[in-house]
Amino acid sequence: MHQHPEPNNLPRHIAIIMDGNGRWAKKRGLPRVAGHRAGVHTVRRVVKACGEWGIKVLTLYTFSTENWKRPMEEVSALMSLLLETLRKETDDLHKKNVRMRVMGNLEKIPDRVRNNVHEAVERTRDNTGLILNLALNYGAREEIVRAVQSIGREIRNGTLRPDEIDQAVLSRSMYTQDLPDPDLLIRTSGEYRISNFLLWQIAYTELYVTSVLWPDFGRKDLQKAIENFRRRERRFGSVIERADDGPLER
Repeated sequence: MHQHPEPNNLPRHIAIIMDGNGRWAKKRGLPRVAGHRAGVHTVRRVVKACGEWGIKVLTLYTFSTENWKRPMEEVSALMSLLLETLRKETDDLHKKNVRMRVMGNLEKIPDRVRNNVHEAVERTRDNTGLILNLALNYGAREEIVRAVQSIGREIRNGTLRPDEIDQAVLSRSMYTQDLPDPDLLIRTSGEYRISNFLLWQIAYTELYVTSVLWPDFGRKDLQKAIENFRRRERRFGSVIERADDGPLER
């Protein structure tokens, strides 16, 4: 019988930097793509758990703008694996009431992959369960530049004045415009970097780093991250009074 985390104070939106596939493969004397393939099984486990536990949004850092710098053979294998996964998993996601979304610059993505992504998004668009948001050819700085360009066009068209630009205007210009900001950001494999991921959205996100490599990350590891999150006191920059050492701020 699977354990469930306590239902109170669950994160609404979990974002994950899925790191460690290459190291997992290297430890086993396997090619890197074997690590990526093993990582797909972890994605399946995590999506299933989040759906069962009532998490509203799961954002996965699937392919970054920097990943194109990897060897061509690995990039090609990643794209083939993504295509294969979309074709195999979309039916199951749809049956589980998962709504798939994608964010990033899809223009560079191969046509056959992009078409399958759009098909999966369209097919699941009316589902009301977990929103699975794939960051694909995504980079946060590029997203911010794109948002500023969009705002610039509004100013040029006369639909927005410069003094009307505020945080809400910037937020609605991001890929995540209609999603809540992540409550919890998990990074696997023990690296303490944000890696150009959701820079605008994670201003007050709780960070959780685990040394577990992504292919080894299971339901218990996810539950551990959620339980750790639930013990934290989120203050969003406000000051609280502490009897022992006076006011603190965050």
